[in-house]
Amino acid sequence: MTWINRNHVVFFLLLLILMSGRTAYCWFDKTHIAAAKAAGYDRWYNAAAPDVARVKAGSIEGNNHYYNNPGDITITPESVIEQAERYNNPKDKKGHMYGAIIASLREYIKHYRTGNYAHLHLAYFVHYVGDLSQPLHNMPNDNFNNTRHLINDGIVNREVLGNIGSIASHMYRIDLQHKNLEYAVAKETARLANQARTLGNRLKKEQRNMTKEEVYIQLGHSASLMKAVIKQLEKL
Repeated sequence: MTWINRNHVVFFLLLLILMSGRTAYCWFDKTHIAAAKAAGYDRWYNAAAPDVARVKAGSIEGNNHYYNNPGDITITPESVIEQAERYNNPKDKKGHMYGAIIASLREYIKHYRTGNYAHLHLAYFVHYVGDLSQPLHNMPNDNFNNTRHLINDGIVNREVLGNIGSIASHMYRIDLQHKNLEYAVAKETARLANQARTLGNRLKKEQRNMTKEEVYIQLGHSASLMKAVIKQLEKL
């Protein structure tokens, strides 16, 4: 099998992504890792692990990575928390990325208190927050989304690990009330979801892909929320 080289592997992986439908899309692996590094996540190398799990878990995991938002509705903290009940639900084809953020946070806290591999759940949380900033993860699954999604997922992937400072330059402080951490995270999740959806609608209106600058801005949003939550979790 010496004919299989790196380019063949990449080709077949992309082919699998295209054949497996909407749930296969997400920022590419290096992009997830770079956002996690910018956020100061000490296990940044785990940030792409949920996509690795999805190869075998299929829609059980894949539906956690997006929300189709078929009605193009405004996201609220309450709707974010409501989605948490659909975490890992393979039948929810609309997706439930916002709820996955909350549910994985719950799992981390629960397992942290029992000392049972809590860091694995934090890897999922970091990944979902990374996906949150991709505008096309927050939009209806229409022709524009299907045509443009894969391209937008990989816009900075080749260069991003050498440009983590470009993510950091767009980060900002997010204050979370530790007393009611779940609701505070849901509120920020809703804010970033609506911001990403607004950008996505602009891209659709202008029939274009994101610029590199727009990608780094979006990754800065995700990294800012990751950093804020990790800081609060250190107080547990």
